[in-house]
Amino acid sequence: MTIFSSLNTSASALTAQRLRMDVVSSNIANAETTRATIDEDGDYVPYRRKMVSLESQNTNSFSSFLERAQGSSTGSKGVRVSEITEDESEFQLVYSPTSPDANEEGYVAMPNVDPLKEMTDLISATRSYEANVTAMNATKGMLQKALEIGK
Repeated sequence: MTIFSSLNTSASALTAQRLRMDVVSSNIANAETTRATIDEDGDYVPYRRKMVSLESQNTNSFSSFLERAQGSSTGSKGVRVSEITEDESEFQLVYSPTSPDANEEGYVAMPNVDPLKEMTDLISATRSYEANVTAMNATKGMLQKALEIGK
C-alpha cells in the first residue's frame, strides 16, 4: 500500500463524479431538443437522456491476485466510468400542431429527460464530489502531520 493510494482513490472518484455532473448538465440543456439526431429513415429524433455507469477499477489480472496474496495490494484502485448509455424509455408525445416537428396527428415527440430526475442525479453527484474532496483534505492533513513529526 502506497502513501498516496487513498489520494489516488479519491482523485478517481472526483474525475468520475465530474463526468457524471457534465452528463447531467447535458441532459438538462437538451430537455427541449426535438432534433438531436437523424435515424436510418432520415427523420429527426429527439435527444435521448444519457446515463453514466460507474465500476471499481480493481483488476482481475494475475498480478492483482498476487499482490493481494502477498499483502502488498492497495485494495481498491478507485472508481471509473464503465460506460455512458442512452435511456431507451419512450419519448413523451406533446400536442402541438403548429410545431414544425409535429407528426400527422399534431403530436411532437419530446426528449425523455425528466428535470426532477436530473436534479436528483446532480445533487447526488455533487454530494459525492464534496465527500471525496473532504476525504482528500483529511488525507492531506494526515500526511502533513506525519511529515512534521518526522522533522
